Amino acid sequence: MPEPLRLVQVGAGGMGRAWLRTIKENPDVVLAGLVDLDVPLARVAADEHGYAEVPVAASLDELAERTGVEAVIDVTVPLAHPVVSVDALLRGLPVLCEKPLAETVRECLTMVAAAEAGGQLLMVSQSRRYFRTGEAFGRQLAELGAVGSLSCEFFKAPRFGGFRERMAEPLLVDMAIHQFDLARKLIGTEPLSVYCDSYNPDWSWFDGHAAADAVFTFDGGARFVFTGSWCAPGLETSWNGRWRASSASGTAMWDGDSAPTAELASGEPVPAKVGDEPEEIAGSLAEFVHALRTDSKPQTEVHANVLSVAMVEAAVRSSASGTPIRIADVLTTAHTEALETTPPGPVLDKLRSWPSIHQVVGLPEKH
Repeated sequence: MPEPLRLVQVGAGGMGRAWLRTIKENPDVVLAGLVDLDVPLARVAADEHGYAEVPVAASLDELAERTGVEAVIDVTVPLAHPVVSVDALLRGLPVLCEKPLAETVRECLTMVAAAEAGGQLLMVSQSRRYFRTGEAFGRQLAELGAVGSLSCEFFKAPRFGGFRERMAEPLLVDMAIHQFDLARKLIGTEPLSVYCDSYNPDWSWFDGHAAADAVFTFDGGARFVFTGSWCAPGLETSWNGRWRASSASGTAMWDGDSAPTAELASGEPVPAKVGDEPEEIAGSLAEFVHALRTDSKPQTEVHANVLSVAMVEAAVRSSASGTPIRIADVLTTAHTEALETTPPGPVLDKLRSWPSIHQVVGLPEKH
């Protein structure tokens, strides 16, 4: 058996603690160091999770050489992802970064360029791709054939307090990327455009738009319809949402938690094959380690994952403008902005070297 992969985790807040537990439970990795701007917080978090001997510091720079780190887990806030992950990548360290990759597509593209410049893997932890019953739903869709229509209903009523309740688009920006990203996986092609209408019911406790309806057109003609709300008390859905998919051969449904159901046009049921794969962030970590050990490409490798962030940005722009927005236009604008704002160096050199931003992220050129 290979030696466990030596990880430095950056971020020791609430999600950071979840990652500390996940690392502890995976025999293929070992925590070599913990970084947080609040060093006392990092020390407490490390000690509470059985890492009393693990060094803590305020920066990766302080730990990189003395820990023998082989990879970085970036569990900082999204605002910090472009700084933390780019620093690690340019040091020659592969990175597993919490979602969303960054707050803007422009920043995402600089991270793609940094991964190329450093010659390292940058993978995004889209944890809702890793649910056993969700994987079973995907297997049913594969049996049914090409998806023509996919819908997700998402209705919750969380009272977070804090920054989410002050955001302009809390549902789209902070939550919907999970469902948008999963739609890409389930349909199996890439999004081309979106029309979105976001709004805020008069009883909402959010300042910004806590509800939205969006229709995405995918390459090949499939439609993905998302309708959701974060201020919908009563009869709430799963945090994964409630899904329905139809093809020429039949239909499948998943409530977001339990085993999915599917039926052929003939009425014959399609059995759900629920496996025993690692779930949520444990699934992300397992795929990251496997990718590094086998030199394979994980499903949320950074080049492709940019499109999930682009779906969110396009939906926000569509709601603001009242018009459909093309994903290709979002990418083109973001690339131009990245070229204008990135300082001289290897990242800018990579951004300039790309002949087509659409080729880089895997979007069909014709669109």
